Amino acid sequence: MLSSGEILEATGGSLVSGRDRVFSGGSIDSRTIGEAEFFIPLKGENCDGHDFVRAALDKGAGALVSKEWASGHARDFGEGTVMAVEDTLVALHDIARFARKRFSGPVVAVAGSNGKTTTKELICSILSLRLKTIKTEGNLNNHIGMPLCMTRADEDTEVMVLEMGTNRPGDMDMLCGIASPDTGVITNIGMEHLEGFGSLAGVRDEELSLLKYVGRAALNGDDGYMLGGISMKHNLPLTTYSIDNPRGEITASGIELKEEGTGFLLNAQGSSIHIDSKLSGRFNVLNSLAATAIARMLGFNLNDIKKGLEAFSGVNMRFEIRKRGGVTYLFDAYNANPSSMKASILELVRMSELRAYPEGGRSVAVLGDMLELGGFGRASHEETGRFLREQKIGCFIGVGDLMKGAVAAYGPDGTAKETSVEAGEFLSRLVAPGDVVLIKGSRSMKMERVMEIMDGGIAENGKPGKSDGRK
Repeated sequence: MLSSGEILEATGGSLVSGRDRVFSGGSIDSRTIGEAEFFIPLKGENCDGHDFVRAALDKGAGALVSKEWASGHARDFGEGTVMAVEDTLVALHDIARFARKRFSGPVVAVAGSNGKTTTKELICSILSLRLKTIKTEGNLNNHIGMPLCMTRADEDTEVMVLEMGTNRPGDMDMLCGIASPDTGVITNIGMEHLEGFGSLAGVRDEELSLLKYVGRAALNGDDGYMLGGISMKHNLPLTTYSIDNPRGEITASGIELKEEGTGFLLNAQGSSIHIDSKLSGRFNVLNSLAATAIARMLGFNLNDIKKGLEAFSGVNMRFEIRKRGGVTYLFDAYNANPSSMKASILELVRMSELRAYPEGGRSVAVLGDMLELGGFGRASHEETGRFLREQKIGCFIGVGDLMKGAVAAYGPDGTAKETSVEAGEFLSRLVAPGDVVLIKGSRSMKMERVMEIMDGGIAENGKPGKSDGRK
């Protein structure tokens, strides 16, 4: 809870309208702001949040605006509490730092190339059994979403779990400079945001820079590339979790990858317990081990960890298993990079062997462009096409300009489409009972539209569509 006086103390701003009051947190969206929240208008590429201050004040309790804007809009304030600062984004960071300084509980940073959001949610599923927990919402893990989360800490909050996303050098320093985490986990190093980092080594250096700030950390013991980049100067307690490396402190054995969900024996520092996870995919076993490592650091026993892991059912559009008319869809459309794409394709192979082939079905990949790869883009997509061919994927539909190269590398049986809607329409005429279909691509490719069409949601012209009778 933040009072307007505390906000002004943190930002060096001034009260220009209304009375002193207490807020439950900040918001940057006038459409969803709560009645006890204060609005922080930010300037984006397409619009300025200051255009919505009046609408926000009608719903919320106050606003934090720029001094330049406030000087010309005093009549728009009404009875709302309005505070003015030089720069609203800088002020948001200052408020988050203020909230952090007065917070005495652990702050957990979740970093890495893939699996951050699922790992964060798994951690919270465990910790919230005994602790009042706040977390970054969805994938709001950048210099806006993370500090916004921190403004919502109140006197009852006992732990913060903050996902930290990076796409260029220096991002981790900035986020850690705001959050001052004491505990961290790095899920893996993969080919993400190469446009900003320039190389895989650049990605690794950025993610590992988290170790400069935390007092303890959990690392993926199966990621030899990440472990090989750790400098001797990082003199802090490290816990490794692993499937393949038996020397890890937290391990999984006896893994049973089911059609839906996964069973495994969780081994932690001499004790073991069986987990029946609702999550599919070998990579989600690693995410579960990462969450276990953090929970153990914070004093949780294996019974609590089992309860938390088994209660979690997944994150929307992140390797969801959906079934429609005898077809199994692996719906993993939130984002994509070469590393996560390869892992998802391997799960498509496994699911196809487990379920579809005995019924005469096929493995089908509907993949959208992987973006922000810079000069690595063309080669990465061609490699994806070759990998699909090597794994004997039965049908491949590529979406977008870059995936044309993947289709060419895959071979003459591949099909290239310009948009996800076109791909969905094509798939609706192709798919048959027994098939297993992977749907994946970068967020801006809107691959969820493929699933909407398979649900009878939209047609190629963008209007409501109808099922073709096979779903």
